Amino acid sequence: AVKIISWNVNGIRAARRNGFLDWFSEIKADVFCLQETKALPEQLDEELLNPKKYHSYWHSAEKKGYSGVAIYSKKEPLEIIEGIGDASIDREGRVLGADYGDTILFSAYFPNSQRDHARLDYKLHFCKKIKSFLKKKVKAGKNIVLCGDYNVAHTEIDLKNPKTNTKNPGFLPEERDWMSQFLNDGFVDGFRHFHPEAIEEYTWWSYRPGVRERNIGWRLDYGCVNEELVGKLKKVQHHQSVMGSDHCPVEVQLKK
Repeated sequence: AVKIISWNVNGIRAARRNGFLDWFSEIKADVFCLQETKALPEQLDEELLNPKKYHSYWHSAEKKGYSGVAIYSKKEPLEIIEGIGDASIDREGRVLGADYGDTILFSAYFPNSQRDHARLDYKLHFCKKIKSFLKKKVKAGKNIVLCGDYNVAHTEIDLKNPKTNTKNPGFLPEERDWMSQFLNDGFVDGFRHFHPEAIEEYTWWSYRPGVRERNIGWRLDYGCVNEELVGKLKKVQHHQSVMGSDHCPVEVQLKK
């Protein structure tokens, strides 16, 4: 199988201080999709830039210490796709794709709509744009794996306290509606494909004391594929015990 790990590291340099490289070498994935790297390549040393056996690709935000996505891949992709062709999105370093021929793997960091919903319009603009971008690729005959932090808990079983969060970013009706449309329009949530009813399966926890220990979390990180690729999905799981970030890694396995 092809093992893909997707992880919002909340700062690659911070994650490294928390043991990222040890876990990286232990888990032996074929590809890593990272989000919120918060670094420019020139700020990183050789160990993070070029881990042994991997090709590395970076798409950073113009603003220092903000956003940013990366891909580490054992196999060299035929092409790297930086951004989705929308300046307002691409300058924030939010989408990076690795094209392996029949399949394109994306590492994506969806915007947070923020308190007072200050960036909800921007978030919805991003959602609309990435969906049409991916649909074009599928139409052109490509399979898609969209890994990353979507910053949306789709349904009530995707977060611990749905009732009290209906007005909070990540669980707003507009965001959830978009996710439903996306999944009704040719894409499949890999985790839910295997575990439609699973509860308490979260990928993000607040840093407030005791929150993660009590598993008061949200499922914000996904591995989605186009419908044509579903037959090749082997498994999708959350590595909830892996520390080093406020998110945990998500593993997606595809049959060869």
